[in-house]
Amino acid sequence: MLFEGITTYTWPTGYKYFFHGIVDRIKRFIGLGLSQSIILNAMGYDESNGKIMLEKDTDKICFHPPQDPLLPRKIMAFQKLTKKLGGILFMSRYRSTAVHLLGGCNASSDSSGGVCNHKGQVFDPKTPATVHAGLYVCDASLIPCSVGINPSLTIATAAEHASRYLVQDILEYKNKISASVAAVDQNQFSVAGKNLENDNESTVLIKETMRGYVGGMPCTVHLKMKMQSENLKSCDKRSWFVGEPHPLLRGKAGGYVVLRAIEKDRLHVIDGEMDLCVVDGRTPYTQYMHYRLLLAAASGSSSHCTLGGRQQHCIYVTFNEVAQSGSTDTMLNLKGELRVSFTELLKCFISLKGNGRGRFIHLLIQTFIRTYILQIPRGTRENFIVTDSCDKSYPSSTIDDIRTADGYIIRSRHWKNARNPLLLSREKVLNPILLLNGYTMESYWLPTEPHDLVRTLLEEGHEVWLLQTRLHPLNPANNATIEDIGKYDIPAAFGKILEVHGPSTKIHVVAHCAGGLAIHIALMGGHVSATHIASLSCTNSSMFFRLTALATIKMWLPLVPISMAILGKNKTLPLLEKSKGSSGHRLLKFIARCIPRYERCTCKECEVLSGIFGNAFWHENVSPALHLWLNTQSATKLPMSAFPHLRRICNSGYIVDSNGNNSFLIHPERMAISTLYISGGRSLLVTPETTYLANKYMKLHQPGFRHERAVVDGFGHSDLLIGEKSHEKVFPHIMSHIRLAEQEGNDLTPRKKYSKEAMDWGDDPYREYGDFGCWFFALAIIFFFLLLHVLFW
Repeated sequence: MLFEGITTYTWPTGYKYFFHGIVDRIKRFIGLGLSQSIILNAMGYDESNGKIMLEKDTDKICFHPPQDPLLPRKIMAFQKLTKKLGGILFMSRYRSTAVHLLGGCNASSDSSGGVCNHKGQVFDPKTPATVHAGLYVCDASLIPCSVGINPSLTIATAAEHASRYLVQDILEYKNKISASVAAVDQNQFSVAGKNLENDNESTVLIKETMRGYVGGMPCTVHLKMKMQSENLKSCDKRSWFVGEPHPLLRGKAGGYVVLRAIEKDRLHVIDGEMDLCVVDGRTPYTQYMHYRLLLAAASGSSSHCTLGGRQQHCIYVTFNEVAQSGSTDTMLNLKGELRVSFTELLKCFISLKGNGRGRFIHLLIQTFIRTYILQIPRGTRENFIVTDSCDKSYPSSTIDDIRTADGYIIRSRHWKNARNPLLLSREKVLNPILLLNGYTMESYWLPTEPHDLVRTLLEEGHEVWLLQTRLHPLNPANNATIEDIGKYDIPAAFGKILEVHGPSTKIHVVAHCAGGLAIHIALMGGHVSATHIASLSCTNSSMFFRLTALATIKMWLPLVPISMAILGKNKTLPLLEKSKGSSGHRLLKFIARCIPRYERCTCKECEVLSGIFGNAFWHENVSPALHLWLNTQSATKLPMSAFPHLRRICNSGYIVDSNGNNSFLIHPERMAISTLYISGGRSLLVTPETTYLANKYMKLHQPGFRHERAVVDGFGHSDLLIGEKSHEKVFPHIMSHIRLAEQEGNDLTPRKKYSKEAMDWGDDPYREYGDFGCWFFALAIIFFFLLLHVLFW
């Protein structure tokens, strides 16, 4: 525990896994768990140019590690192995850990190139060519470079060699001679940092230190920032309220960056700009800190470093190495996170210099209050509405009415194969695809987007069916459960497709959120046979359903029963701002807009939906045109009748029937299909543990089929399907899974048995341990609920 928690750090989230290590050790101590540690060791050559020197001014040892050009690739390999094994990667807090450390007292012909002579005698730095009488080095420290293999015999040979001379030199002792050593590096400050510090005209001068990890490797950033002083008198005081940030929150930056895994010397900031109040039109309630730094090292290399993040303790980093003219070498492109500790933040405020430091602190606190308390957007709503949409015409479709077994009428939007019929006759006809939306929001048919999943599937040559269940805004049911969708709606849709294509047809199913819950209920409940399914792909959903802390608290509190009581008999909530509704509907929408959430929005319809259900996507991932279409044309109504059943599923953590009974997980034999489970790496509503447990469940109970899992960084919940970059980062996983299923369906050879992996019910490595932001919002929810109780009861 001490080794993993103190002398190492974990990738990718640092200290958060320390508590996981404590729990793991406690389990092993009381006999509930066994050690499952694996040591990963990469052997190879470095540049052998490291230095260990004594700083005379401070009497401290100064260590400059050797350059290892392959270290980033080694760490990337470790990270891939760790992800594949479902574990946690612990790494040394320092540059690397050597199993057999070589060098440090290198043998050399003189003191300018090493510490010892060929006999192992230590050079005396006082006078040239002399040694310390009686002082010898007889171990691996003599070897000046990596030998690339286990060096035990090489070390023994060097020790024996030095020992022979030791005996001989004692018998033939001679006078001392002197030698000199190279001048000690004085670690000069960067020119940019000095210029900023000596500038008497600066209004505010700030010193800031950020620490974290870039590409999984330790990084420290020391900045000196001079805030802009020009045009302060002409700044309109009212501009802060209408949207324009104060110029005192922008400035120039100098200093240096320590990233010794990449460059052994400091990377000095030769040009830098920073803005403490950057506003994105997609997230106008949130203000960001943004730094742009041009770095240069003494070796001549240069890099671009971009830092940006919310006004919190976490800053996201992008590090790009600048290519030299004519160079064909692969340039580094690393990402990571930096944090400002509370101690460093306190030092930063204490070290403020300049006549405007009081005003600067006042303005910075105002931005904090505006973002996190008042939540006032920078600008009006009209500034952020974009009406431009995709110019590409949408493929024509037909709408079919389908009657379910319980007599309810649902609809299905049907796109036929858009390819040339003459070409289709020569090609293999691909299996049709059934798309299942989430609870109420459209995820596949997006007219404003040029690359939604429907267009992608049609271009691939598939026939697409989009099911509009009884929880769809076009035909909302006043009394329905998710079990009804799995028991009646999905079987009816399968029946319609089989009626068109024949009873032997296999169907690819792509499902999201509540749609994924429903298809698992349909399969494991025996309402749909797995023999009719070619493959199953689910995003942020499975037979399990694990929520973030904020969503968990909302489902744990009796907010859903209270909402049902407020709605009365009409369980369908109109979301449009101008739509009419009962007093209960208006009261519920008012309460929903007041509930804390991860992100605020200028659109009231979006505020109501995220207040009731939770933020469905990170706004920065969704185009303004799609955001407008979703809230004004797609999700116009919210059928809330299924929320009690959804609450039972959320509180259980897995699919249960409408009465809360475990009627489905006990039938794994009904899941004889290939599966793909996709999670967003930036958890928003559902955590990656949802797909982690499902993937393990399927590999345990159905080892004869192909089971895949993907966690896509940067995405939250619905933005996996509706994001602008979804076609680049998410859709390829779905398309690859479907193509492999098509190939397996054509293969007449017996299906191979995929390796059966042991079931590990431990925590997923992507789970965000110690997510203090989530628990802060969760506590805010509890406080809000208590306030409602006092006001209304």
